[in-house]
Amino acid sequence: MSPSMKETSLETMEKKGEDVNGIMKKEQDKLFDPSEAPPFRINDIRAAIPKHCWVKNPWRSMSYVFRDAIVISALLAAALYFRSWFFWPVYWVAQGTMFWALFVLGHDCGHGSFSDNPILNNVMGHILHSTILVPYHGWRISHRTHHQNHGNVEKDESWVPMSEDLYNGLSSRTKFLRFKIPFPLFAYPVYLWHRSPGKTGSHFNPYSNLFAPQERKHIMTSTTCWIAMVVFLVYLSFVIGPSMTFKLYGVPYLIFVAWLDVVTYLHHHGYEQKLPWYRGKVVITTPLHCI
Repeated sequence: MSPSMKETSLETMEKKGEDVNGIMKKEQDKLFDPSEAPPFRINDIRAAIPKHCWVKNPWRSMSYVFRDAIVISALLAAALYFRSWFFWPVYWVAQGTMFWALFVLGHDCGHGSFSDNPILNNVMGHILHSTILVPYHGWRISHRTHHQNHGNVEKDESWVPMSEDLYNGLSSRTKFLRFKIPFPLFAYPVYLWHRSPGKTGSHFNPYSNLFAPQERKHIMTSTTCWIAMVVFLVYLSFVIGPSMTFKLYGVPYLIFVAWLDVVTYLHHHGYEQKLPWYRGKVVITTPLHCI
């Protein structure tokens, strides 16, 4: 039977509600019940992953850093060479995507999957994240909170749905900036400074309720690195001009932020099928390493 005939046959079976892959179509629609616990545990998922996937190779991790640094440098060189409005949009999208790549590598440092060496993880995490204006330890700790409370309306950190009372209490300006496209695409820097509506604290403040007292020195280190990057960008704007600095760094940074916001939103809300959120008991206590 040809592929097209198979597809037609499958579609016919689905329309009639007949058995497809051993599951009736009507039953298939009811398979996922968000109120029920999944038929597996985190340890089951871990056990299903081949052992070699858990081996951390710092040389391979560093090769990705060097690869991305080479691509970013090449894009910078090309932008400075062409300096054309024909090339700028290409550069912005490509470089913004590479900034996103740096974030992902720093993300792996924060999870400890970059290497088995905590010092290497933290050093590279600071270099990678400070380069794109992300406070490494501040983000790492709040991201840990996110994984420990994934899907929990009260404790999660990523795109948490708000109650009607909280929404009604927002100012018109906040509602506009949070819910009117394209402004939500650039919410990440605001989140770093002020978190989400209804939550207090800042990723830059060592005394924020996001962090334990023993973590304050880490936050001061990350905030210092972030400030150093800001100072460098200000200096760069005096050397090559604010307009060129914005073209070379500012626009790619905004593209990176948009990537981050879109990906994390879809990860935690879904697209056609919305993902469930819960109250009360923590849903996941042993996080897997994902964004």
